[in-house]
Amino acid sequence: MERVYNFSAGPAMLPEPVLKQAQAEMLSYGGSGMSVMEMSHRSSQFMELFEKTKANLKEVMGIPDNYKILFLQGGASMQFAMVPLNLFRKSKKADFINTGAWSKAAIKEAKKIGTVNIIASSEDKNFTYIPAWDASKFSGDADYFHITSNNTIYGTRYTTFPETGNVPLVADMSSNILSEAVDVSKFGIIYAGAQKNIGPAGVTVVIIREDLVGHGPENIFTMLDYKTHVEKDSSFNTPPCYSIYIAGLVFEWIKSQGGLKVVEKRNLEKAKLLYDFLDESTLFRNPVVPGDRSIMNVTFVTDSEDLDAKCIKEAKELGLVTLKGHRSVGGLRASIYNAMPVEGVKKLVEFLKKFEAHNK
Repeated sequence: MERVYNFSAGPAMLPEPVLKQAQAEMLSYGGSGMSVMEMSHRSSQFMELFEKTKANLKEVMGIPDNYKILFLQGGASMQFAMVPLNLFRKSKKADFINTGAWSKAAIKEAKKIGTVNIIASSEDKNFTYIPAWDASKFSGDADYFHITSNNTIYGTRYTTFPETGNVPLVADMSSNILSEAVDVSKFGIIYAGAQKNIGPAGVTVVIIREDLVGHGPENIFTMLDYKTHVEKDSSFNTPPCYSIYIAGLVFEWIKSQGGLKVVEKRNLEKAKLLYDFLDESTLFRNPVVPGDRSIMNVTFVTDSEDLDAKCIKEAKELGLVTLKGHRSVGGLRASIYNAMPVEGVKKLVEFLKKFEAHNK
């Protein structure tokens, strides 16, 4: 069977060259006679792979020397707990901007051990925009300030970030990491589940400024302490070796594309193709405020649930799959991560135009 264009929000499609290389090395990585998934994480061969993976991510994202790169488990959801457990050390207070389900999940965890100050929220319009923030409402003495930089369910993203001064800015970048260039030095912590732009589910990337490590309470659980993982270089326990290996191949693929500036330009081109169609359409509409539209997750609807379902079914028959919107908002959603080629978006727009013509 031919490969389809997979518009899933995650786990998402991977670059074909990455899959082909993984296929070629499945039975024997680097002449070892074994797969990476069979290899000891203590072996010199895996450690060499691991160090190369870290170095490539550092290069691709321009991560400064005073940051540590961790490859952990538990997904972004584990970070909702790890961040407050490690950073609540003075005021035990955190500022949040609420932009949807994942922000709310992080807020829920932080409230269990400290005070949460909601600086701004877009819940009043079902999270279809990024709310403006008023710096005068910032706590000032907060231990950290948290944002979700891209929202997979609602299709919104930050185009600028809050200036938080001495308060560490923490960002859940699960669904837009590596999609565009960002200044890592503006953040205290960046974390991201892998299953969007990094690789298969199973590994979570954490980029943390060194001065934020080692301040958890004395009774913090060992596995939830960033210090544990920094000191053991992400190998306190067996890391998700194969997921790290695939992530490393993805980082190399990004480099082969010309880096994040080139990837970002292509992502903007793909998003423009789809949004331009939606803006002109008389059948489909995108509910997001134009200036806050995600370039990774494009949401759209008709005025009929039956018509939405028909569109999803007919698209699938043409190899355009996983277009169903999140159950909380319905409609359709096209996730166009780095690995989605421009051709895939063109095929989608071509189909949507024909569908509209036949369903007016």
